[in-house]
Amino acid sequence: MINVQNVSKTYQLNKQQKKELQTTASSINAVNGISFECQPGRVYSLLGPNGAGKTTTLRMIATILKPTSGKIDVCDLDVEQQPAEVRSKIGFLTGSTNLYDRLSPGEIVDYFAKLHGMDKSKSEERKDMLFTRMGIHEFSKKRIGQMSTGMKQKVSIARSMIHDPDVVIFDEPTSGLDVITANNIIELIRQCKNEGKTVIFSSHIMSEVDLLCDDLAIIAKGDLVYKDSMDNFRSEFSDISLTEAFIRVVENASNQQNA
Repeated sequence: MINVQNVSKTYQLNKQQKKELQTTASSINAVNGISFECQPGRVYSLLGPNGAGKTTTLRMIATILKPTSGKIDVCDLDVEQQPAEVRSKIGFLTGSTNLYDRLSPGEIVDYFAKLHGMDKSKSEERKDMLFTRMGIHEFSKKRIGQMSTGMKQKVSIARSMIHDPDVVIFDEPTSGLDVITANNIIELIRQCKNEGKTVIFSSHIMSEVDLLCDDLAIIAKGDLVYKDSMDNFRSEFSDISLTEAFIRVVENASNQQNA
């Protein structure tokens, strides 16, 4: 379970950043007092245009960034007070793999299994299951630097899931991937839901949201501008496509923010 309560994130700006952003303000709010809850066995989608605050929010949940204010609990653990315990419960996957080029998939996954303190026999069993599911065995001896983007993303999935986390965070995981690899990730999200895990993901692809999402929130310029179940969202905007509905919510929010 993920519980986000009135969370904000503020960044202080230096002279160069002020110049780039064309502002005289000393700080910028990336996230403004947002609240939502993600339940086990359900898929929660966090949507928004580029720069809306989605990735910042997911990184705060994953303990990579600290909230400026507010509170986040993951599996009843406080992300600021108990970050190590929270990380043991989380699998975090982004579109950027950041894998070490000189290692093989097996070496990468074994290393992260050790970081999580896993028993060798248990980690080998789970690694074999993940490699089989993701089709990694056929290139498991290759070096990461010799792999395609899709292969790297599969290894990144295995790395993120090796410790069988209760909470899985996907930050635009299918961005730039081929159809087959993207479908593998979609099937993985479904599997996580079926296993009763808490799943939160961000995506620009409304067809993925339509396939997977149980609940959703839309964030725009750091503000949470919509929050409801996917069924209610479909019902509320039944006369237009999901993409058109998303655009309408964001544009209406922008008009209110600029008023």
